Amino acid sequence: MSVALGLLAGCSSAPEKPKPAELTPAAGLRSVRLAWTSKIGQLDSALEPKANSNAVTLASSDGVLARFDSGTGAELWRSALGGQIAAGVGGDGRFTAVVTRGNELVMLDGGREAWRQKLPAPSFTAPLVAGGRVFLLAADRSVTAFDGSSGRKLWNQQRPGESLVLRQSGVLLAVGDTLVTGMGGRLVGLNPSNGAVRWEAPIASPRGTNDIERLVDLVGGPSRVGNVVCVRAFQAAVGCVDAARGSLLWSKPALGSVGVHGDDKYVFGVESDGKIIAWRRADGERAWVSERLRYRDLTAPLVVGRAIVVGDGVGLVHWLSRDDGSVLARAETDGSAIAAAPVLADGTLLVVTRKGGIFGFKPE
Repeated sequence: MSVALGLLAGCSSAPEKPKPAELTPAAGLRSVRLAWTSKIGQLDSALEPKANSNAVTLASSDGVLARFDSGTGAELWRSALGGQIAAGVGGDGRFTAVVTRGNELVMLDGGREAWRQKLPAPSFTAPLVAGGRVFLLAADRSVTAFDGSSGRKLWNQQRPGESLVLRQSGVLLAVGDTLVTGMGGRLVGLNPSNGAVRWEAPIASPRGTNDIERLVDLVGGPSRVGNVVCVRAFQAAVGCVDAARGSLLWSKPALGSVGVHGDDKYVFGVESDGKIIAWRRADGERAWVSERLRYRDLTAPLVVGRAIVVGDGVGLVHWLSRDDGSVLARAETDGSAIAAAPVLADGTLLVVTRKGGIFGFKPE
């Protein structure tokens, strides 16, 4: 059965882009070094690197998957799927899952293809591999569970579809024994055994008079600390939910299109104009706002110790103070845009560029 749905790209270009903020000198309070570099194919979409312990797995848009030692950059394996990749990477360290642009879910075991399963709808969200199963959030925001060893479909949760959804990654993660996902403007907790809904928590509600104005969708990635999951609703709000009880803790207006990250004190997010905001995790009140990197096409942030790390549209990586957003350090890559939010693997910060460059940075 085919699924018809409208897809909206997460970012639209204005006729004239505002001039990016001038870069101020880094404060020099943090020193980072480039530990290693490598290469994978071109990235036409924001394919998410997947860190597991001391390794990271990456995918290129043209169908190449590769796994690297995060400390040394040594290539552990490389595999070509023979088709373009739309979503990934998901994995648990041994098994790796991606979705092709031909709407196939592909599972690899140690770098070798184990099985493929045809999907009725496209997906732009990395599959979740957990507990011997693979969970998939489709573009129509249906959720399906597959047996990890055979690819057999176990269950499907299909809700009334939205007329328009985002052509970008959604929310899909495990919190204890609950599968947490985004459906429209709601964060939803599912029973991973059968897909039954346990709870729903509204982050934002539809407004406006047409489909585009009424679009409300949760975007990846989320920020989880314990049972509290904080997420962004596209161009609408940032909010936090207690995933153990399914209760909304707070929701605040916010105009961004990429995910959030945080720690036990703050939730950090990048607005569409490049402002970086820190909300207090406890109550959602703003702690600070930084305009130092406005209009620089920033990725979602990553908290690394006392710093927040973001990539920008010209291949720079910025380390900012967690306490006030001041610039601590800056590093160059290959001059092309950072393609996805940075990830941390065993003390190494990893970024990937649109040209397929992979860069591993370590603090000194």
